[in-house]
Amino acid sequence: MTADAVTGTESDVFTIADEADLIRVRKVLRTEAEAMGLNLVDATKLITAGSELARNILNYATGRRGRISIEQVYRQGRRGVRATFADDGPGIDDIDAALTDGFSTRGSLGLGLPGARRLVDDMTLTSAAGSGTTVVIVKWQR
Repeated sequence: MTADAVTGTESDVFTIADEADLIRVRKVLRTEAEAMGLNLVDATKLITAGSELARNILNYATGRRGRISIEQVYRQGRRGVRATFADDGPGIDDIDAALTDGFSTRGSLGLGLPGARRLVDDMTLTSAAGSGTTVVIVKWQR
């Protein structure tokens, strides 16, 4: 294992399929953030980013369904929370554009993905047209 390696605990994995699942995402993120010692501001940022990504699953994924896993992670003596949001939707044609403020394919404000990226410490987005989308976010304890 390298010094930069991230290790994690078993994750909470569940399906998102309706509005009620957004509440569950927020509750689990809050619980994990508190368990890892994130302060109120950082916990709120994580919850806000996660809520936006979960809503994107409902808005954009095929069948309005996706999977979410949330786990505690450790790196170089730091603790944090990693959340992975995945769907089998249509994918994103232009990731760079999707991460730009104001870009939208549905007439929204286009602040969701770039806003989520600003709220967390690490974010990776993988997607391709017709292949679904996976977004992984991490918020570290300060």
